[in-house]
Amino acid sequence: MSLSPSPAAGTPGAALAQLPVRSALPALRDALDTTGAAVLCAPPGTGKTTLVPLELAGLTGEGPRRRVVVAEPRRIAARAAARRMAWLLGERVGDRVGFTVRGERRAGPRTAVEVVTTGVLLQRLQRDPELAGVDVVVLDECHERHLDADTCAAFLLDVRAALRPELRLLAASATTDAEGWARLLGGGEPAPVVAATGVSHPVEVVWAPPERPVAPPHGMRVDPALLAHVAAVVRRALREQAGDVLCFLPGVGEIARVAGQLAGVDAEVLQVHGRAPAEVQDAVLAGGGGASRSSEAESGGRARRIVLATSVAESSLTVPGVRVVVDSGLARVPRMDHARGLSALTTVRASRAAARQRAGRAGRQEPGVVYRCWAEGEDGRLPRFPDPEIKVADLTAFALQTACWGDPTASGLALLDAPPAGALAAAREVLTAIGAVDTAGRATERGVRMARLGLHPRLARALLDGATEVGVRRAAEVVALLSEEPPRSYGDDLAAAWRTARRGGDAYAARWRQEARRLAAAAGEPERDPGERRGPASEDAVAGLLAALAFPERVARARGAGSYLMASGTGAELAGAGAGGRAGDGSRLRDAAWLAVAVADRPVAAASARVRLAAVIDEGTARAAAGALYSSGEEVRWADGEVVARQVTRLGAIELSAGALGAPDPGLLRDAVVEGLRREGLGLLRWTAGATAVRQRMAFLHRELGAPWPEVSDAALLERVEDWLGTELGRARRRADLARVDAGQALTRLLPWATGEAVRFEELAPERIEVPSGSRVRVDYGGEQPVLAVKLQELFGLRESPRVAGGRVPVLVHLLSPAGRPAAVTADLASFWRDGYRAVRAELRGRYPKHPWPEDPPP
Repeated sequence: MSLSPSPAAGTPGAALAQLPVRSALPALRDALDTTGAAVLCAPPGTGKTTLVPLELAGLTGEGPRRRVVVAEPRRIAARAAARRMAWLLGERVGDRVGFTVRGERRAGPRTAVEVVTTGVLLQRLQRDPELAGVDVVVLDECHERHLDADTCAAFLLDVRAALRPELRLLAASATTDAEGWARLLGGGEPAPVVAATGVSHPVEVVWAPPERPVAPPHGMRVDPALLAHVAAVVRRALREQAGDVLCFLPGVGEIARVAGQLAGVDAEVLQVHGRAPAEVQDAVLAGGGGASRSSEAESGGRARRIVLATSVAESSLTVPGVRVVVDSGLARVPRMDHARGLSALTTVRASRAAARQRAGRAGRQEPGVVYRCWAEGEDGRLPRFPDPEIKVADLTAFALQTACWGDPTASGLALLDAPPAGALAAAREVLTAIGAVDTAGRATERGVRMARLGLHPRLARALLDGATEVGVRRAAEVVALLSEEPPRSYGDDLAAAWRTARRGGDAYAARWRQEARRLAAAAGEPERDPGERRGPASEDAVAGLLAALAFPERVARARGAGSYLMASGTGAELAGAGAGGRAGDGSRLRDAAWLAVAVADRPVAAASARVRLAAVIDEGTARAAAGALYSSGEEVRWADGEVVARQVTRLGAIELSAGALGAPDPGLLRDAVVEGLRREGLGLLRWTAGATAVRQRMAFLHRELGAPWPEVSDAALLERVEDWLGTELGRARRRADLARVDAGQALTRLLPWATGEAVRFEELAPERIEVPSGSRVRVDYGGEQPVLAVKLQELFGLRESPRVAGGRVPVLVHLLSPAGRPAAVTADLASFWRDGYRAVRAELRGRYPKHPWPEDPPP
């Protein structure tokens, strides 16, 4: 999308005539008229976001009049696109071109092109699946693969297939998987792909890596050294190049930090991100600036600008005047830690596709330069494309949308990527717990109401249930805080942040008030008098209740020094706790016995989550909000090397109370003993020399003969523990009971008694072998081959080596001196008597003259 910097840039009519996408319009109209669906690939700045919707709506003098809905992934893009199209028509926004984003609508009865966010479009589809009165839907920037956008596409394809075959659908993007989208939109036959060429200016790439290594990003943290380097590269770009500079950074915090490091530069520093005030966004995107810029304009000059932006400036938006891009190489994306129930934004390396998009911002109006803050050799190792949100994000809202659509498993939806089964199952568990879906996954009436609130289902639950406890107005205000995390300057105490927002005059407070009013109206009850109070009397208690209702598995109890255990089982620490940080710097949270954690993340390699926003609660509130996690019963388990039997009440992983259990359930006792064996090993049993020998003999037969002789490795014995230790397990109550179990006797239960082979155990693997002297010598089966260690004189008369395993395996004979020391080893006695005996006799008869050493041993 191209935004006119000023009237001097040309008249609307001239701008319309110059947009390069015009050459592709005949093919696009033909594709939509013929198949009803198409994919438009057009570079940035060609007019795909602005001219195409106007043409399809018939507002430029060609074609029939139609109503067109354009879906953008971000509010900032939706508002900007509507303003640009209205300017091209010489009108004000809200007449024939309008927009609707969450909390703001500027459209009227004459509106033919309406730009909406994908979230708003989802809401409309749920309320009116036919999209009555809409002729064309344009899904813009579909390459970004936002979850709402993918869901909208799937629902729209359902609508075309079942309700509105005449509804036209266009997927548009600067860079996308055109073939994949064509297959998706076309169903059986791929939809047509229409490509538009743009005016492309060359962009020189300057590789500008840090001089010294910097730490890679993890969680929300970015190495300050990298941010300092980015600021230095921006200063370098100002010296070396002409024109404005657009610098890409991962988030609001990094933008603020770099802005601080650019203090004193001879340029105006502006910030563009989703949280920036609308007037600032408008000024940047329209080519205007702040007060300093106005003063420069009045004097006839033009101040250079440095625009610090998040990925919102990658596509859809043109920042006029930009000739230089500085790319930090980082992006912030949603990630879901399903094991811990934590969903948060994470800093990652930007993909190569994103890097190309960012570089393209420098060549929109004339040749430009991009400074990349990484080494050229690293570029090939970057991911090719960003991960689709459906693969990595929290799917709870998606699961509720599909349930309300009538497809709880999403198996019937046309999606470029199927949702991961585990993530979808976890989402359905959450929805079931809050009453949004039934046990079959179908949306309940409550779930449908939640879906229409435009909130994450957790927050919808908090709003609806909290309103009955504390009143609609207060519930809406707290939920508005939870729906967009307050600035860090508001602190980590949710109740204190609520009070700050009420007093605040900043951009966040303004957005918060607007959202609170929207939620109060959406909750379906009239706003109450500000003085009216129901339920908890204090704002602190209200904030805690609402946070606990939204995140019941995150209610947490203190375990000392700013450390908590959440009901989910994940540890949580206040920022700085245990590391000399700010956990005690005036925060009311540090001394709280219970918290409701609203926002938390888990740094890479950290054992515990880090609390970023929470409210103080009491145990009663925790139990009321997380009642589904409450349990009481017998708990018999193996702990610290012993069986522990207790009567325990829990709130998830949090132990509320416990007492000794006098007569534990036998089944639970048995399970605890088995747990101990599996955790500490079979050494808990009594292994006499005889027991060990039995096990070795059984192992030998399994190795040599296989079935039906059983495997007796640790893993195999633990797998079949009930088969050979069943009787003893039934009697065991503690560790000492296991130490009295004769393991050898128990093992014989595994012998193949059912087939009758067990009676051959002694025959096939004899414990002892009788030698000519009359001695019965024990056979050692502990090695790879059975060993018979016996004095040489006791074998006089034995011509052949003994054999076991039915004659298949010869015994390895260790021939000992009269003193019991090894003299020779052989598995072939006949050969020994023939070839080796003379040498052994010569050596030993001198040392042991009193013992008989015949030249030829008697047969």
